[in-house]
Amino acid sequence: MSDRLVLHVLDDELASCVACGLCLPHCPTYRVSGEEAASPRGRIAAMKAVQWEGAPVDDDFVRFMDACVQCRGCEAACPSGVPFGRLMEGTREALTEAGRLTSWPVRLGLKTLGYHRAVLAATSALAVAQRAHLVPKRLGLPVLPVRQDRLRASGGDVWLFTGCVMDAWQRDVHRSVQRVVEATGTTVALPGATAACCGALHTHAGLTGDARRLAARAMAAMPGEAPILVDSAGCGAQLKDYGHLVGTAEAERFAARVVDVHEWLAAHLDRLPELRRTRLRVAVQDPCHLRHVQKAHHHVRTVLSTVADVVELDDEGLCCGAGGAYSALHPDTAAAIRDRKLAAVERSGADLVVSANPGCALHLAAAGVTVRHPVELVAEAF
Repeated sequence: MSDRLVLHVLDDELASCVACGLCLPHCPTYRVSGEEAASPRGRIAAMKAVQWEGAPVDDDFVRFMDACVQCRGCEAACPSGVPFGRLMEGTREALTEAGRLTSWPVRLGLKTLGYHRAVLAATSALAVAQRAHLVPKRLGLPVLPVRQDRLRASGGDVWLFTGCVMDAWQRDVHRSVQRVVEATGTTVALPGATAACCGALHTHAGLTGDARRLAARAMAAMPGEAPILVDSAGCGAQLKDYGHLVGTAEAERFAARVVDVHEWLAAHLDRLPELRRTRLRVAVQDPCHLRHVQKAHHHVRTVLSTVADVVELDDEGLCCGAGGAYSALHPDTAAAIRDRKLAAVERSGADLVVSANPGCALHLAAAGVTVRHPVELVAEAF
């Protein structure tokens, strides 16, 4: 089967790649496969062939576009500033519109994320199934809560974006973040179920229309001028990109208010009470969307160093293989990528790993690694 397809990409951005190859060592799928077509350079060459030469969209083209983790590590290494993330998003959007990518079961699952009560109900049902030993351990799911205490707002100095899966599966992280923020004398507002999901997974899947609808809901749920703190790296990157995604001045203003929680805390450390240091040596796993997209990973170290000895991994921030829903859709490749991260953790000699993204934390924990959110350690140090 083959078709001709117009990709949703800009020619100038496609042309900015000069095929130098400096991206190759930073691409996780190239590192584990060794295939040129599984590299950023190879994928862009395939995009050029389809867009400029009318090459057919065959199964190989779809497979290599689908197999990208979208970690954007190549962007940080590229001397030409190629916006690979946008090229990939535009290509996947065109493939999804053509029915060549993102199956209907996946679309249905992603649509559910916009209905937070449904996500919470499904989490409770899954938690009950876990306790009845009906959920295979090979799925690597954390122990899910059957019931959760509600978060309660304390004021309106800052917003705390809670999101979908993270609020359902890791609400204790939100609770720790709220506790630490409030310890600085800052009150916290909560958006509620209206801001059910940021739309990051939808953007990755090429469901741009769905992502824009979720963005509109999130913006309406957090009005005003107060900063919007985000404790999930993937969500933060998506919220900061609303100006590009939605394309309005209102979205640009909203995106400018978004701050990773570690960015915010790094500027308010002097307001915290005295902290008790742990004796643990803590390795930092940088989520790709915090390191390569937000470029805010150094703030994690600033905050964490107040309570722990920070250990650096020697893999230059290579992706762990989680990639949002990637580890569920491409488990073999994701596991092969994760093996490299696990080896780096082992070499570090760290007692504990921290990660500021739920997908990364769950993916590593599924391999037996103890993973915490950095702010949890700060909350425990009061």
